[in-house]
Amino acid sequence: SKSKSEFLSIAAHQLRTPLSALKWVLNLVLAGDLGKLKKNQKELLQKGYDTNERMIALVNDLLDVVRIEEGRFDYKLEKGAVSEIIENIVKEIKVIAEQKGVQLFFHRPSSKIPEVVLDAVKFRLAVANIIDNAVQYTPANGRVDIEFAYKSNEILVSVKDTGIGIASRQLPRVFTKFFRADNAVRMQTAGSGLGLFIAKNIIEKHGGKVWIESQEGKGTTVYFTIPVATP
Repeated sequence: SKSKSEFLSIAAHQLRTPLSALKWVLNLVLAGDLGKLKKNQKELLQKGYDTNERMIALVNDLLDVVRIEEGRFDYKLEKGAVSEIIENIVKEIKVIAEQKGVQLFFHRPSSKIPEVVLDAVKFRLAVANIIDNAVQYTPANGRVDIEFAYKSNEILVSVKDTGIGIASRQLPRVFTKFFRADNAVRMQTAGSGLGLFIAKNIIEKHGGKVWIESQEGKGTTVYFTIPVATP
């Protein structure tokens, strides 16, 4: 296990530098700094740029997994508002949802939600992974709903989609490393299978819990909790 972690760390670090350099070059060309591009040239380069972005995301996920397993995923905790953080994430992912033809709804809490103690950067990463998954695995004309509840000194958040769902026999593996459901692989969506593993670790480090309900062909709901800050 230690050897695997060391290999992942070395491989990810070695990959990040050339991928970042490639991103800079592609961005330079796409911006027209080296001359005007024809439409077909720009489209081809854009595909290359998007693929490179997915590779960078994968490398970052691998590095996060290594840090988690080695206990180096440090947290800087302070009080913050969960609803505001999630609403900002939704605004960012909504662009992707609209491109896919998926409706993304943020249901603002009807009453004031208490603050929580969290690492805003890592909490954002966890929630963004969950919401992005919901959007990616929901076909066009589907929807994703994000709702809140406050009870028993904790906040409950649900992310419900009308996507492809997960077979019951595969549900126990959802939060394990590199897991991708069979129907997700057939759908050919991009993904490393690390997002929910990272999200689960982050949420549990905040004192919360995360679980999933799903039915293949009918959709998935991911629930997670986070305790409110003590006075």
